[in-house]
Amino acid sequence: MILCSNRQWQHLCVVILLSFSAVKCEVIDNEIHKLAYIDDECELPDKLRKEIHSYQPIVNKIADEVLNGRFAGDTYNTLSEFIDTFGPRYSGTKSLENAIDFMNEKLKEVGLENVHTENATIPNWQRGFESAQLVQPHPQNLPMLGIGPSPATPAGGIVADVVVVESFDELNSLSDDAVRGKIVVFVPVWVSYEVTVEYRVFGASRAARKGAAAALIRSIAPFSIGSPHAGWQLYEDDVVQIPAACITVEDAEMLKRIYRRGVPITIRLEMNAKSFEPFVSRNTVGELQGHTYPVDKKVVVLCGHLDSWDVGVGAMDDGGGAFISWKAVEYLKKLNLRPARTIRAILWTGEEPAVAGAGEYQRGHAATEKEEFNFFIESDIGTFEPLGLDFAGNSDAECVIKEILKLMTPLNATSFATPMQGGPDIDLWTSRGFPGASLLNKNDKYFWFHHTYGDSMLIENSEYLDKAAALFAASAYIIADLSIDMPRDLQ
Repeated sequence: MILCSNRQWQHLCVVILLSFSAVKCEVIDNEIHKLAYIDDECELPDKLRKEIHSYQPIVNKIADEVLNGRFAGDTYNTLSEFIDTFGPRYSGTKSLENAIDFMNEKLKEVGLENVHTENATIPNWQRGFESAQLVQPHPQNLPMLGIGPSPATPAGGIVADVVVVESFDELNSLSDDAVRGKIVVFVPVWVSYEVTVEYRVFGASRAARKGAAAALIRSIAPFSIGSPHAGWQLYEDDVVQIPAACITVEDAEMLKRIYRRGVPITIRLEMNAKSFEPFVSRNTVGELQGHTYPVDKKVVVLCGHLDSWDVGVGAMDDGGGAFISWKAVEYLKKLNLRPARTIRAILWTGEEPAVAGAGEYQRGHAATEKEEFNFFIESDIGTFEPLGLDFAGNSDAECVIKEILKLMTPLNATSFATPMQGGPDIDLWTSRGFPGASLLNKNDKYFWFHHTYGDSMLIENSEYLDKAAALFAASAYIIADLSIDMPRDLQ
């Protein structure tokens, strides 16, 4: 049974469920990729089709100004300054709160309207000192990252023999006596993020059921250069919470080879992690208010999350996504392109630990959400070269988005894909029938850097950020200005 009895764990349960609904699945997965580009014929009314195509000059104008005009390079330059100023922005830290203060002022400075923050209670787990060393058969440091919200080891750490397994089935085939008091090392075969992540999410609980002292998990990544990948997990409510951490792909495979030879393995693990009381952070909001509809009705949301892990600086996850979202709104304002409906940029807090900021926002707006929201767009799976949009919604809304994407030839971003991938925050709405989309981009190396020290500005590309910001600006403007609301089937 999953522990969902209080607000913090309800947030976590959301993110766990999302993990298994391909929220951050690998866009280049062949089977998904083949299905995604099947372009069924849509029967849009001629009047609506003509209306959508009438926006081509506006799309051209946005593309020209962002790619070649006064906004060229601006998203990259502003993002790099932000990243270099604040570094990692982990939940519960002063760095994150300072970054939120900065962004609140920045959105006002560039002319966005109704700029404000809304409180959100988020988990507050801090890793502290941590280390792992191979003791036997030879001394070797094992780079590792504790998995939130792992407890600490006993003072001075633990030294224990090791059991290595590739799967939960292999673990279950062992007797409790064979596992009790040992460190279980999980070395699953990489399939895709949404499949393999279950070992990070549930590994510690499954090992604890067998009486293990701790769990180490192969980092959830297809490729590695010696970097462990951080992440969040779920402790089931009827097991002892044991320390858990990710180790590198290289070390996990090494331990598996040694273990398969029948050579005894001993590891020393020390973790000083601690969970504190939940922390009150803030979501950051800025708008371009519509000229026809009330500002709190039929809103189009552009969003990404401002927080990051405490390793790396979150340029990719999700600085780029957050910045293309608010920059898109800024560019529309400066181009005097005010649509009929309000476009709202939301910079979420606390996404990494359990989609907490978006969860709090959804609850705060639950009473009005049916009238308040028209469409959601998110970027949280990299801002590499944009291809188009992923989509979630009914077939009528799908046809509208496909027709809009036909206008994006100046950005070379006309591709449509479904199911939507990379929308963990907006899934809180799209899973219930609200239509939405996320950035479809050439992110085949996304999980190389995901939740690692390698998440830096070196991953970002100025031209791709420009194209992604222009795609968001143009798509949001058309959706917000159309004579029709986006079709939906609310549950």
